[in-house]
Amino acid sequence: MNCRVVVEAAVPVYDVETADEAVRIAISKTGEMLNPDLNYVEINMGSRNCPHCGEELEPAFIAADESLVALELEMTVFNVERDEHAARIARKEIGQRLENIPLEVLEIEEIEEEGQQEDEETSVAEESEADEEGDDTVEEGRNDTDDDVDSNEFRGDTDEDILPEFEELIDE
Repeated sequence: MNCRVVVEAAVPVYDVETADEAVRIAISKTGEMLNPDLNYVEINMGSRNCPHCGEELEPAFIAADESLVALELEMTVFNVERDEHAARIARKEIGQRLENIPLEVLEIEEIEEEGQQEDEETSVAEESEADEEGDDTVEEGRNDTDDDVDSNEFRGDTDEDILPEFEELIDE
């Protein structure tokens, strides 16, 4: 299974005056630490809430021209056994590059594989078509392989016949 893991990082930033400046510097600093090895990690501005009233706060806390910025780092982990396995892999991979920056796993979401979903849809459609065709062949009692050979001869669908038509289309 594949999982999307979101990890919160507390990134320290020095010599800043505003929260916006702190966030920009923190994203840049984190990007430099992760790239080029982990250029597939998406870096987003984190969110913080007041523990008492639940009010949303800015992602950067500034005191004495120093800031602690909450960032969310998102990555996809492939071929894992369970959610905890995905979380450990993400924390290890990101944590190796972000030394002395605390990380906390915020979210783990299982991703349905595109190929798997398409394969399931295709196999269901093929099975229903095969059932319908199977019913026809049993009722008519014919051999499909003989019909395919005979029909190709009558239609003239040989490689020699197909290629000139294709070349004519290219010329036009």
